[in-house]
Amino acid sequence: MLARLFQTGADVFRLNFSHGTHDDHAARFAMIRELEERFNRPIGVLADVQGPKLRVGRFSGGRVFLQTGQPLLLDLNPTPGSASRVNLPHPEIIEAAQIGCSLLLDDGKLRLRVVRKRPDALETEVVVGGPLSDHKGVNVPDVVLPIPALTQKDRDDLAFALEHGANYIGLSFVQRPEDVAEAKALIRGRAWVMVKLEKPQALENLDAIMQLTDAVMVARGDLGVELPPEEVPLAQKRIVRTARQLGKPVVVATQMLESMISAPAPTRAEASDVATAVFDGTDAVMLSGETAAGQYPFEAVNMMDRIVARVEQDPGWRNMIETSRGEPEHATADAIAAAARQVCHTIGAKAVVAYTDSGATALRVARERPEAPIICLTPHLTTARRMAVVWGLHAVVAADAHSMGEAVTRAQRVAHVEGFAEHGDEIVVAAGVPFGHSGTTNSLRVATVR
Repeated sequence: MLARLFQTGADVFRLNFSHGTHDDHAARFAMIRELEERFNRPIGVLADVQGPKLRVGRFSGGRVFLQTGQPLLLDLNPTPGSASRVNLPHPEIIEAAQIGCSLLLDDGKLRLRVVRKRPDALETEVVVGGPLSDHKGVNVPDVVLPIPALTQKDRDDLAFALEHGANYIGLSFVQRPEDVAEAKALIRGRAWVMVKLEKPQALENLDAIMQLTDAVMVARGDLGVELPPEEVPLAQKRIVRTARQLGKPVVVATQMLESMISAPAPTRAEASDVATAVFDGTDAVMLSGETAAGQYPFEAVNMMDRIVARVEQDPGWRNMIETSRGEPEHATADAIAAAARQVCHTIGAKAVVAYTDSGATALRVARERPEAPIICLTPHLTTARRMAVVWGLHAVVAADAHSMGEAVTRAQRVAHVEGFAEHGDEIVVAAGVPFGHSGTTNSLRVATVR
């Protein structure tokens, strides 16, 4: 099934460390790397660490029904609760909460309002009632909680994922830029950090977080718990727009084709949702339950691939991408990337070939959204795998060139062998001279494939 998903369009596989054992994940790492060898194509692996899970305690009967308007005490007492009180084993929530702030239970199905605060408890009023059972989740959308984004479990999972060659680390529960800095200090460049934007506090610190992270995910499921539903589409557009301006990969995720967990075709609204993300300018769209536990994983990937391809063939998509493109930064590499796009458009080049060591040149070219595919040539398999999430990129591992002439010759050959250009077609080549030095993109050539 993994092979079928890859062949029909999947570029990155996400391993969710909220579920499964390390042995389970090790087996999947091995399967993905076997696929990579079989198809001779770099494949990205996203290790998604769980983050802190805030939950209420147990009830004496396992379940209660909370009536709207009734009081509910949340305290540190571990005794099984009732409809009038329950254990909240998180003193940091009690400390941070303020009178009037909201607490959401069970993915936002129930809502409480804090009416009085004690040193060891919160007195709340039930604003939206309903059934509540043991260990349901708690969300606190109104305050920044003094909780690190990485638990000890996350640190253990992170070490395991890095040891097995994960290319991106999905970072949950990010509230502040300091959360990103802490993760990056642990990772030490061995993988890209992909911040999952799922909390309102992260949106308040979006610019600072975006400066630090390598990539970002619009985690709409969790974001939709703490934000009003009408705010989520606007948050999505803002995040995608910010990522585009910075040239950092952005993924739109969660509930994209949710009905395909149990149905062979999506609703029209879901198809429109995927299309909207593509029109916004996202680099990638992600399936979750549809492929992790659904009955139609192949059909879901195939459908998503078809929607993406169809939207990008539409003139309206190109018009929106052109109008949303930001100005290049005042740097030689950005000027070269912008020129590559313009030359590609003017001469109708079949491909832009970007030589890159770290991936920075390829990212700059992808930010410009040229009209032709981008071939990313890199001597590092690690870089090629990281490029799997980036818009328009086809990464190929190749030895570094030693001169511009050699670079052009190799680019011509790769463009032809990989099926992007025929004899007589023109390609655009972006590279840095001298070769072998990261961050030196300063050269642009047009070459005819011979």
